[in-house]
Amino acid sequence: MRTWGTWGPLTAVCLSTFMLLLDVTIAVVALPDMARSLDASLSDLQWVMDGYALTLAALLLGAGAAADILGRRRVHVVGVVVFATASLMCGLASGPEVLVASRAVQGLGAAAMLATTLPLLGSVYRDRRRSVAIGVWGAVSGAAAAVGPLLGGVLTDGPGWRWIFYVNLPVSVAAVWLTLRVVPESHGSRERRIDWAGTVSFAAFAGGLTYGAVRAGQRGWGETGTLLVFAAAVLALVVFVVVEWRGADPLLDPRLFLKPAFSGVMVGALAFNAAAFSLMAYDSIWMQTLLGMSPVRGGLVFLWLSASSFVVAAVGGRLLHGVPARITVGGGLLLTGTGQFCMTGLDAGSTASALVPGMVLLGVGTGLVAPGIAGAALAAVPQDRSGMAGGAVNAFRQLGFALGIAVYGTVLTSRMRDTLPSDAAHALAGGAAGALRGTLSDHTLRTAFAAGLNSAALVAGLTATVAGALVLILVRPDRATRSGVTDSGPVALREVRTVRRG
Repeated sequence: MRTWGTWGPLTAVCLSTFMLLLDVTIAVVALPDMARSLDASLSDLQWVMDGYALTLAALLLGAGAAADILGRRRVHVVGVVVFATASLMCGLASGPEVLVASRAVQGLGAAAMLATTLPLLGSVYRDRRRSVAIGVWGAVSGAAAAVGPLLGGVLTDGPGWRWIFYVNLPVSVAAVWLTLRVVPESHGSRERRIDWAGTVSFAAFAGGLTYGAVRAGQRGWGETGTLLVFAAAVLALVVFVVVEWRGADPLLDPRLFLKPAFSGVMVGALAFNAAAFSLMAYDSIWMQTLLGMSPVRGGLVFLWLSASSFVVAAVGGRLLHGVPARITVGGGLLLTGTGQFCMTGLDAGSTASALVPGMVLLGVGTGLVAPGIAGAALAAVPQDRSGMAGGAVNAFRQLGFALGIAVYGTVLTSRMRDTLPSDAAHALAGGAAGALRGTLSDHTLRTAFAAGLNSAALVAGLTATVAGALVLILVRPDRATRSGVTDSGPVALREVRTVRRG
């Protein structure tokens, strides 16, 4: 501990945080190369992204509860080891099925890592140092999502797409060594039990809902199997609510959703990652498969989003201090929706530059929403539920990303089927867009894919707009400010206004 000084634990936690959040977006620009290398279909590519995000979202709450009992440092280190092992499996994958399964295991490790990051920092740092530490952690989290597509493009263009996973191995070794060396062990309540029923039922709900959306893109929304999957997801949700309502140590107390402010924030969290990031995968496929761009050039397009987000988060942290979270989060979601609406005008002759105005607006919206949404969640609940609220907002954000990949992919393929000739539309269900290039003209394919992207962007825009309006309506300021509630910005924690309790 002396060797690394005061900030050794922060360095250890930020290493693992950067790595796990990087893997949410780093694969975006590598998807076309994965499809060619592994002969993967469009639904396979969906699951490459969703396998990771969905497992992370489904197990995040349960991992946090287990860490309180078993030891946060222990669970964190085990998570890093699992993540590293799964990364190696991803890099060695010989087919799409192995890659998807390995990504799911990666998500398991990432859930254990993410669930323990803030509790570990909270156990080490106090007062002002805690504010600075969590502020730095927030900045690192944002940087990971921002640099992901560009780093993915560089690695894919250079040594190949498998290296987006191999690069995790040395970082994992450093993270484990440093965590064991400088981070002390800590626990939550030793009397708390692991809520296995809640963990399993929430995972079944999230997985069923996402799988149903992906299946709808292949078989149709009204197909019997699709309806049965959705019915099973609803049943799992009912079981989860009943178990959590009656449980002594719930993962997520359903009574919190009786508070309009908390419900509004959770809707905002779910819609935010869905609307801001889920379409990046399909934009990347369009740019590389149909426009012929390299992975690096495709990654540079997303830099417009990353750069504007970073600038707004940095400047906004100073200029918007004291502004209610409902304004920054709700307004940011409305800007995110506007950015998606700006990307609904693609046609066969469009180039990647048509995405730039929308990407900039997405970045501005992201820079407003990301720093404030966690603080808004904490402010919406009693002090003793702050850990539960923090875990919930992270889980809902990742679930939103997974659902967005599934739903927008279904919208895209459905619109393409309406545009393509009937035989090509049938073939689309079983393959990626590039598989049809030998049978259809580039103009026809570009027209169809642009139409699909336009429809998906429209749905994403509506998602963010409705969520933004709900946040503005439901998350209301109160006259009294509850002490101890903070909101992590890019530099340090800031005090946020409380919201009405129920």
